[in-house]
Amino acid sequence: MTEAHKHLLQRVIESRIAIIDGATGTTIRNYGMKEADIRGERFADAKKDLLNNGDLFTLTRPELIGDIHRRFLEAGADILETNTFGATSIAQSEFFVDDPRERGGRKDPEFYQRVIDDKFLGELAWEINEKSARQGREWADRVGNETGRQRFVAGAMGPLTVSLSNSPDADDAGFRVVTFDQVKTAYKQQARALIAGGADLLLVETIFDSLNAKAALVAIREVFDEDGLAASDKELPVMISAAVGRGGETMISAQTIEAFWTAVRHVKPFSVGLNCSLGPDLMAPFLRELAEKVDVAVSCYPNAGLPNPLSATGFDLGPADMARYLSEFAREGLINIAGGCCGNTPEHIAAIAKALDGVRPRKLPATATAEPCGVESHPTLGAKTETRQEWGTQV
Repeated sequence: MTEAHKHLLQRVIESRIAIIDGATGTTIRNYGMKEADIRGERFADAKKDLLNNGDLFTLTRPELIGDIHRRFLEAGADILETNTFGATSIAQSEFFVDDPRERGGRKDPEFYQRVIDDKFLGELAWEINEKSARQGREWADRVGNETGRQRFVAGAMGPLTVSLSNSPDADDAGFRVVTFDQVKTAYKQQARALIAGGADLLLVETIFDSLNAKAALVAIREVFDEDGLAASDKELPVMISAAVGRGGETMISAQTIEAFWTAVRHVKPFSVGLNCSLGPDLMAPFLRELAEKVDVAVSCYPNAGLPNPLSATGFDLGPADMARYLSEFAREGLINIAGGCCGNTPEHIAAIAKALDGVRPRKLPATATAEPCGVESHPTLGAKTETRQEWGTQV
């Protein structure tokens, strides 16, 4: 990768550890939202409870999501995730489609084909993704201009509510509820909408099933090719992040860290890392293994320990605890991108950012495989506009 064609975030992680934001869902919890708040007028007549469908707040309470974005950015986040963790037609069907199992049926590829073909679900998924990306873009640019430090929007693509690797039927090991092509189709729609909304990067995250992640990565590749982004050098960098269990395996597909990297390295991602999982202490040995084996940037944004319903955030670790763990990882030379997942509020991110300030990032191998798009041609990062010129050269 030549200096002229480095993505701006690449230049950031070569000079310091970049900070990614925390958990939108956890932070929403502290606003005391009720079922009526997420429904608004638009979804007032929905048949199922919607409060756990946090992506809908982008549509019904955009000011809430905007305030959360602002707080994370002001806490020091360089990378802002869109509020789209479950914004696919497949994931949204959990909240808007009757479950056939309640009538003695089962979810199967025929059921999910109806989901994929459903006009309401498709349009809803597109709207959530595009509007969330636009909202993230607005706040990243606003705070970037105010602080003189550019911020980046990562289009979050979560793991879905189905598995391609495992059968839910103990009597039929070959049965799958959904097909690879159906999952790929849902992810293609999500990727296109995030790009349309102005995302700088695409983040395939919280991977518990490597085959689901494969479908997402194939979807992204097809979108780049079909939409002419490859030919015009406008491909977005791709970040990949897995969730691991106590043995260091991707949970449902049970791939080891090394096997997981082997399965995705052909994508030439901008970064690969670990998030969510069981907290930073239990993640540590697997992060060390990953940092030793990969030749791209390494990200780490763990849960704030184990779930604890008695805690204000729902998790054990406070800001000082997370700052201590992430600081230890950084001083070991393990990470280029750091932040928090479930249980991490803006206060957690502020503590992490302060603790990592001035700590050298993990040294990137000279043979790094990631070759993201040239910044000059990117539709948002490369624009020679007055807005962008205000940032100057600070990274």
